[in-house]
Amino acid sequence: MSPRRSRPRGDEPKNARTVTGGTWLERTESYAGEEWQVRTVAGDSGKRYRCPGCDQEIPSGVGHVVAWPVLSMGAAGGVDDRRHWHRACWTNRERRAPNQLRGRGAPRY
Repeated sequence: MSPRRSRPRGDEPKNARTVTGGTWLERTESYAGEEWQVRTVAGDSGKRYRCPGCDQEIPSGVGHVVAWPVLSMGAAGGVDDRRHWHRACWTNRERRAPNQLRGRGAPRY
Protein backbone atom coordinates (compact mmCIF):
# COMPACT_ATOMS: atom_id res chain seq x y z
CA MET A 1 0.00 0.00 0.00
CA SER A 2 1.30 3.47 -0.82
CA PRO A 3 1.52 6.22 1.82
CA ARG A 4 -1.37 8.65 2.15
CA ARG A 5 -1.11 12.21 0.96
CA SER A 6 -2.59 15.05 2.96
CA ARG A 7 -3.41 17.05 -0.17
CA PRO A 8 -4.46 15.99 -3.63
CA ARG A 9 -1.91 16.42 -6.39
CA GLY A 10 -2.08 19.65 -8.34
CA ASP A 11 -2.91 21.72 -5.25
CA GLU A 12 -0.46 24.49 -6.21
CA PRO A 13 -2.08 27.86 -6.95
CA LYS A 14 -2.86 28.46 -10.63
CA ASN A 15 -0.78 31.63 -10.82
CA ALA A 16 2.32 30.16 -9.15
CA ARG A 17 5.63 29.66 -10.95
CA THR A 18 8.16 27.41 -9.23
CA VAL A 19 11.95 27.86 -9.22
CA THR A 20 14.33 25.46 -7.51
CA GLY A 21 17.23 27.17 -5.76
CA GLY A 22 19.65 25.32 -3.48
CA THR A 23 17.75 23.51 -0.75
CA TRP A 24 14.51 25.50 -1.01
CA LEU A 25 11.60 25.78 -3.38
CA GLU A 26 10.71 29.30 -4.48
CA ARG A 27 7.59 30.42 -6.32
CA THR A 28 5.80 33.61 -7.35
CA GLU A 29 2.22 34.25 -6.21
CA SER A 30 -0.23 37.15 -6.31
CA TYR A 31 -1.39 38.85 -3.11
CA ALA A 32 -3.04 42.26 -2.57
CA GLY A 33 -2.56 43.21 -6.22
CA GLU A 34 1.20 42.54 -6.14
CA GLU A 35 3.51 39.72 -7.13
CA TRP A 36 5.26 38.04 -4.18
CA GLN A 37 8.23 35.69 -4.05
CA VAL A 38 7.36 32.84 -1.68
CA ARG A 39 9.82 30.38 -0.15
CA THR A 40 9.01 27.47 2.17
CA VAL A 41 11.65 27.08 4.89
CA ALA A 42 12.29 24.46 7.55
CA GLY A 43 12.59 26.99 10.37
CA ASP A 44 15.91 25.69 11.64
CA SER A 45 17.62 29.11 11.91
CA GLY A 46 17.09 29.29 15.68
CA LYS A 47 15.16 32.56 15.44
CA ARG A 48 11.57 33.41 16.33
CA TYR A 49 9.33 35.41 14.02
CA ARG A 50 5.91 37.06 14.27
CA CYS A 51 3.36 36.02 11.63
CA PRO A 52 1.63 39.06 10.05
CA GLY A 53 -1.45 36.93 9.31
CA CYS A 54 -2.39 36.01 12.88
CA ASP A 55 0.06 38.15 14.88
CA GLN A 56 1.26 35.03 16.72
CA GLU A 57 4.85 33.96 17.25
CA ILE A 58 6.46 31.34 15.00
CA PRO A 59 8.80 29.41 17.33
CA SER A 60 12.23 28.32 16.17
CA GLY A 61 12.25 24.88 14.58
CA VAL A 62 8.76 25.25 13.04
CA GLY A 63 8.50 25.17 9.26
CA HIS A 64 6.90 28.26 7.72
CA VAL A 65 6.70 30.46 4.62
CA VAL A 66 8.83 33.51 3.84
CA ALA A 67 7.26 36.00 1.41
CA TRP A 68 8.43 39.33 0.01
CA PRO A 69 7.10 41.60 -2.75
CA VAL A 70 8.62 41.61 -6.22
CA LEU A 71 9.52 45.19 -7.10
CA SER A 72 9.29 46.77 -10.55
CA MET A 73 11.42 45.28 -13.32
CA GLY A 74 11.43 41.85 -11.66
CA ALA A 75 13.77 42.76 -8.80
CA ALA A 76 12.96 41.16 -5.47
CA GLY A 77 12.55 43.22 -2.32
CA GLY A 78 15.33 43.47 0.24
CA VAL A 79 15.82 41.70 3.54
CA ASP A 80 13.64 44.30 5.31
CA ASP A 81 10.68 43.44 3.05
CA ARG A 82 10.59 39.72 3.94
CA ARG A 83 7.72 38.49 6.11
CA HIS A 84 7.57 35.11 7.85
CA TRP A 85 4.08 33.53 7.80
CA HIS A 86 2.62 30.33 9.20
CA ARG A 87 1.86 28.06 6.26
CA ALA A 88 -1.86 28.03 7.09
CA CYS A 89 -1.95 31.83 7.46
CA TRP A 90 -0.30 32.33 4.05
CA THR A 91 -2.69 29.86 2.43
CA ASN A 92 -5.72 31.63 3.96
CA ARG A 93 -4.44 35.20 3.58
CA GLU A 94 -7.23 36.23 1.16
CA ARG A 95 -9.97 35.08 3.56
CA ARG A 96 -8.63 36.90 6.62
CA ALA A 97 -10.12 40.18 7.78
CA PRO A 98 -7.66 43.08 7.79
CA ASN A 99 -6.20 44.18 11.13
CA GLN A 100 -7.38 41.07 12.89
CA LEU A 101 -6.59 41.30 16.60
CA ARG A 102 -4.50 38.66 18.29
CA GLY A 103 -6.05 36.20 20.72
CA ARG A 104 -6.23 36.52 24.48
CA GLY A 105 -3.31 34.22 25.14
CA ALA A 106 -0.99 35.90 22.61
CA PRO A 107 2.18 37.54 23.87
CA ARG A 108 2.11 41.34 24.11
CA TYR A 109 5.51 42.03 22.58
